[in-house]
Amino acid sequence: MAEGGRVKVERADGVAEVTLDNPPLNLFDQAMIEAVIETIAELAAKPPRAVLFRAEGDVVSGGVNVEEFRGLTGDQGRELWTRLMDQVIEPVETLPCPVVFSAHGLTLTAAFELALACDLLIAAESASFGLVEIVVGLTPSMGGPQRLAERAGPARAAQLVMTGGLFDARTLEGWNVVNEVVPDGELDEHSRKLARRLARGPTLAHAMTKRILRARARGGMEAADRVTREEAGELFESEDLIRAVDTFLEEGPGKARFEGR
Repeated sequence: MAEGGRVKVERADGVAEVTLDNPPLNLFDQAMIEAVIETIAELAAKPPRAVLFRAEGDVVSGGVNVEEFRGLTGDQGRELWTRLMDQVIEPVETLPCPVVFSAHGLTLTAAFELALACDLLIAAESASFGLVEIVVGLTPSMGGPQRLAERAGPARAAQLVMTGGLFDARTLEGWNVVNEVVPDGELDEHSRKLARRLARGPTLAHAMTKRILRARARGGMEAADRVTREEAGELFESEDLIRAVDTFLEEGPGKARFEGR
């Protein structure tokens, strides 16, 4: 469990389940930020085979505690955003395993930006999302606008950020921001089942997929093709691929067991 009990981590079946638990609103105050950074550093140091982010309480998060912004200078603001990008967003995106975010309710600002750094975003039907920083004169500064643009296009990203509105899960599913919407009462079971399924898969291949997609997001198709040509071939030397090919030829598809090596 991370600092102050604000973030809980349980590892089982290859999955690290990370739960935001800072009642009543799971606000990202200084202690919460430190707990999240600590937790993500631990995941990066000892990666599981899949990660599931979720939250306790009625809401996923009411966002950042605005008190944290009072009196900040420009330099201090830059230091804050740099730290959050470098120690939260970047390491989540580069974890060498699939990362799932499960949203059961209201998901604002920092929590939404964390969700956008994950590979898959699963939402309950009643979930809603917003980057509402305009209410305090900010633009989202943890990578939200650009990651929304990557999923939904720049026009939708501008609409979501500039209006400061709340958008329901079905709308964002239609915009390709949310991957899947499930009934409220089924979200936890569905998300955990998905995370366990991903953890049983070819972990090294999943990690390579993430590297290719990340290269595409940052350098376009040419960069993604370069990673594919120069790096993806190393999978042929993995124990999982060698065993899976033999199993496929001897027993047929779907029989291989992957160990993440």
